[in-house]
Amino acid sequence: MKMTAGQLAAIVNGTLEGDPEIELSYPSKIEEAIPGSVCFLGNLKYEHYLYGSPASLVIVPTNFQASQQIHPALLRVENVYQTVSQLLELFSEKNEAVSVIHQSAIIDPSAKIGANVHVGAYTVIEEGAVIDDHSFLGAQVFIGKNVKLGHSVKLFPGVRIYHDCVLGDSVTIHSNTVIGSDGFGFVPNQDKSYKKIAQIGNVIVGSHVEIGSNTTIDRGTMGSTIIEEGCKLDNLIQVAHNVSIGAHTVIAAQAGIAGSAKIGKYCMIGGQVGIAGHLEIADGSIIQAQSGIASSIEEKNRKWYGSPAIDYFTFLRVYAEFKKLPETSKQVRDLINVLKSNQSQS
Repeated sequence: MKMTAGQLAAIVNGTLEGDPEIELSYPSKIEEAIPGSVCFLGNLKYEHYLYGSPASLVIVPTNFQASQQIHPALLRVENVYQTVSQLLELFSEKNEAVSVIHQSAIIDPSAKIGANVHVGAYTVIEEGAVIDDHSFLGAQVFIGKNVKLGHSVKLFPGVRIYHDCVLGDSVTIHSNTVIGSDGFGFVPNQDKSYKKIAQIGNVIVGSHVEIGSNTTIDRGTMGSTIIEEGCKLDNLIQVAHNVSIGAHTVIAAQAGIAGSAKIGKYCMIGGQVGIAGHLEIADGSIIQAQSGIASSIEEKNRKWYGSPAIDYFTFLRVYAEFKKLPETSKQVRDLINVLKSNQSQS
């Protein structure tokens, strides 16, 4: 795909400084720019790449002031990263769902397949499943009994959706993710062995959710594990049985959420965060990477850090003092020695 600088400026509602007829061939990182590429400068630590860059166009913040002469045209925008998101979508190669069902796919006769649905090689769709219009199922996808997929769902190769689970419209799930596996439920016997507790619930995923690769979302023991609309989950996340995640919450890689925890709306959860079971996390909570949440968070829109996590700014002050502990300890020992010396002389 190609477009002109003027066309891009009109699409993103930016202010162009340069020739509107400049032809743009492809986006690239600013440090890897070539003639014809469109780059962006969102972080000023990369500013030095701009000077002498062969790029044809660079997207910059509205208030950016160059300190040297530059070759590329500039496109000034209010929000660089939002504009880049639009740009990448414009240039992306879309896998439009077309009415192609691979001959090796195994589809139960009772399954209902909508219009313009793509079903890849060796995909299995079991009895009672419903696949709505314009959905795309890659190779080796598994759709269990009575699963319901909304329209424009996109499942990359190797995704597994277990029985009775429900996905809303425009859900995207990346390779090797499992939706609806059994929750981790066992009861100890008298001989200290364990008996499995049947997991008879399901998973409900709202519309416009995206889930990365190798993430696992367990079905409810009873009832549902719920991922509300607009959530974005990274790779390698564990969501346990009967967890509820509020709308438009984002979770980074390797986070783990234990059973029956309730995460609010518009939360931001960093990588490797651990959240204990049966807790409630208030709307708008921001939890820094590697934090451990051991008790419920009741106040909305607060930042948390540490393990066990405390208020973010308190943590920063505590950590600043922690780094001084060797010096502080030496000062205390010196004071003790002075006191002992004064006592011995008196």
